[in-house]
Amino acid sequence: MDPEMLNGFAEEDKAKMLGMIEAMQTRDSLKMYNNLVEKCFNTCVQSFRRKSLEKDEERCVSKCCEKFLKHSARTSLRFAELNQQSMQGMGGAPPQ
Repeated sequence: MDPEMLNGFAEEDKAKMLGMIEAMQTRDSLKMYNNLVEKCFNTCVQSFRRKSLEKDEERCVSKCCEKFLKHSARTSLRFAELNQQSMQGMGGAPPQ
């Protein structure tokens, strides 16, 4: 969130809002990480014969993580593009 959007609010309210936003972002990041771990583990780990991953499991986890992170980055980029278009449509941001 752009801190400029909080102009006009009392400093105490700004600090509370920024704190809440930061907490939400942290929670969302942890949730995404946990989903990644669970999805890739369930997809890739086939047995518990060893305390370390087998080569094919390790390769699978690497590919799974890479795909998940690329997908998340692309989704975030697209969301930012749509948000910018929305703000321009409302006259809230100058075109770039």
